[in-house]
Parts: sequence; C-alpha cells; structure tokens
Amino acid sequence: MERRLQRRYEALVRAHVKLGNLSTAGPAIPADQLRAHTATQATWRFLNNERVTLSALVHPLREAGRVATSQSRSPFVLVVHDWCKLDFKTHTAKTDVIELTHENDVGYDLTTSLLVDAGMGAPLAPVQMHLATAKKVHSTAIDAPSRNDHHLEQLLPTMNEIAEWHLPRRPVHIIDREADSLGHFRQWMPAGHLLLVRADDRRVLWDGTPKLLSEITKELDLQGHFQETRQVLYQGKMATQLVAEANVVLHKPHKTRRGGKQYEVAGPRVPLRLVVARVIDEKGNLLAEWLLLTNVPADEMPAAGIALWYYWRWRIESFFKLLKSHGLNAEGWQQETGLAIARRLLVASMACVVIWNLQHDTSRASEEFKQVLVKLSGRTMKYGVKYTAPALLAGYFVYLMMADFLSSSPYSLHELQSLARQSGISFDDTA
Repeated sequence: MERRLQRRYEALVRAHVKLGNLSTAGPAIPADQLRAHTATQATWRFLNNERVTLSALVHPLREAGRVATSQSRSPFVLVVHDWCKLDFKTHTAKTDVIELTHENDVGYDLTTSLLVDAGMGAPLAPVQMHLATAKKVHSTAIDAPSRNDHHLEQLLPTMNEIAEWHLPRRPVHIIDREADSLGHFRQWMPAGHLLLVRADDRRVLWDGTPKLLSEITKELDLQGHFQETRQVLYQGKMATQLVAEANVVLHKPHKTRRGGKQYEVAGPRVPLRLVVARVIDEKGNLLAEWLLLTNVPADEMPAAGIALWYYWRWRIESFFKLLKSHGLNAEGWQQETGLAIARRLLVASMACVVIWNLQHDTSRASEEFKQVLVKLSGRTMKYGVKYTAPALLAGYFVYLMMADFLSSSPYSLHELQSLARQSGISFDDTA
C-alpha cells in the first residue's frame, strides 16, 4: 500500500476506535479536522479505491497475529472459524445484498477466522475474512471462495493457506457443531490439520463396539471417569466443570451431494479423542454438556485443556458483537457495496486489535490507563468487572479526541473553562 493510502488507513483505524450508533454510523471526525465533509469524502474515497485491496488491508492484522502468537507460552495457537450475517434490510441503496434466512432478511454473509492465544484465551487478530454478496465473495484469501460454496467448503482452503504462513505456534482449528461432518474430517485430517469440533450425538466405535456418544458418556459417568477440573462462570453464577475422555473411531460412510442427488461414500476410519465437558451447580445438577472431538494428541494437551479451548471459542462471538451491536454498529454502515463494507470491516478489525492488546496488557501503567478509559467512557461496570472491550473502545475514543483537540486547539484549558462559564453551562466552580 502506497504511503498516502497507508496514512489514510492509519487515520481510519483511529477513527474506528469509537462506539457506533444508528445516528452516527460513520467513522469519527478527527478533532483537528476543520470540516466534517472533508473527512467524510476522504473516507468514501479510501473505501471505494480500487488500489486498496483486501490483501493489503488484512496484512497488518496477520502481522499483529503473528507477533502476538510468537509471544505465547503455548506450543499451539487457536484458529476459531465462524460465520454471521450482517443485516442490511433497511439499506435500500445496497444493490448487492443477498437473502439470508428468508426473503425479508437480506444483507451479507461474513465468514471469519480469528486467532486466539491457546495459553491465555486472549483474542489476537482476525486473519481471514470472506464476505458473500449477491455478485461475488469478497475475500482476503489467495483464492476467494465461489458464491455457491458452503461455509464448510471454505474451511479447507483457509486451513491450507494458514499452514503455509508457518506461524510460530501450531494451529488448532476450532469449529462449532455445524462442522461435525465425517466427510470433512476425511478431508481435513489427511491434510495434516489439528481440529477441535463440537459433535452431535453420532454413532462411533468405542473399543470396537458401535455406540452413540451419549451412551459412551453414560458409561464414563458410571465408571467414575469424570474429574473436576476448574470453577467456571455459567450464566453469571459460579459452577464446576468436569471432564472425561475416551478414544473413538468414526467409521460409517459419509454423505455427499453430486448432481443434486445425495450419495453415501465409504472412506477410511477416523480415530479421534472424545472429550466430554460438563458444568454442574453446587448441588451436582447438570447445567450444560459438550461433546468434543479432536485429533490433538493426549500427550500434548490433556482433556481439561481441550475443554478450555472450546470455551474460548466464544471469543469470536464477542468479536462479532464488538463489530455489531456492542460496539461499532457495522449493520448501520452506509457504504453502498459489499466491497466497501469488506474494506471497512478490516479497518474496524484493526481498531479491535488495538483494544484487545490494551485489554490483555497486565502492566501497571496499562492497568491504570484502562481505569482512566473506563471513567472517560461514562460506563458503569458490573460488580467485579474492571473493564470490557466496548468500554475501553468508548473511553479510548474520548481520549483520542481529547488529545487531538488539546494538541490543535487555539484555546488553553483556562480559556475553555472561561468560555463554558460565560455560556452558562459550566459545572466547574474551582476556576
């Protein structure tokens, strides 16, 4: 990216360190910018500039992820894959939206791959995005998926591409229950990828005998294999997590579609670890249970660690919320094409990375600065919660605007206080 565009990119990242709302869906206007119209036009030109490629915009995110991964104490890095919709049914100027769930639900379909620290669970950076529109899929990948590719079909090329980056830690790909697909296991594992997938109650071989995963879970319980691992927070209350594991084999034919017809296809057996994670209350009542399948070797990560990794899958849901309702209000953005939205998503993602870096920095100076930002945000934290990403985002925006204004303002602080008093709106009685 040429230097002028690089400067504009950096300015846009700063402008996205703010909370969005329906009435101000655009980036923030810098305090030293004399005309809002000028800043708005500069943003429009950047987001619609053909020279601003998605590969150039994702590069700083991948470098941020690489640097953070190299600093991890774990030999692994988690790659969480998920998808969400961007609802634009009220934005009639967008002509490339697609039908999402029904004819009145239109927008874009976003697939994201998020790096997460495997030792601490901190989100690091989104490193791959596909935005499906009515015309094409706008992608950061070397080879973009086709419009007809299912979400699961997008994963193997992404896994292969990430493998070619030679990250400092071994990637473990985490996907929710939609990825419990034997045909895809038979694609992903021979390619050498490590996986962690939430499973449905499927039939497998256990000690050579066909059994449902639920039946295996009952046997593990009767045999006393569940071990208490840690205290967890479940729906706002403290609870206890238990885990047990068994070696299973996926052996049945898998289903595939060719020419509009469904066929069963035999394939090699797939050996996996079944890790069952339970959450119980203080009385021993079952609150939640997850059936997890993984090919990460047991001598490299115990069952308790696998269960914790799946718990950290929620980081990508929090990222989507930060982009949308809990932060940047992406579904209120006014850009008229999917490509412009895709560019802006990557810019906004870099602002999220800035906040995550601050959020997980435990130095004394950082802890003090975060408390300052929470105060600037005007937000009240829940009891026991020091800060949240949306609060830090809001506070950092106020800080940046304040710093920009004070550095460029012709007024001193004393003069500003005097103007406020003369205007009759000052609460300051100390000057």
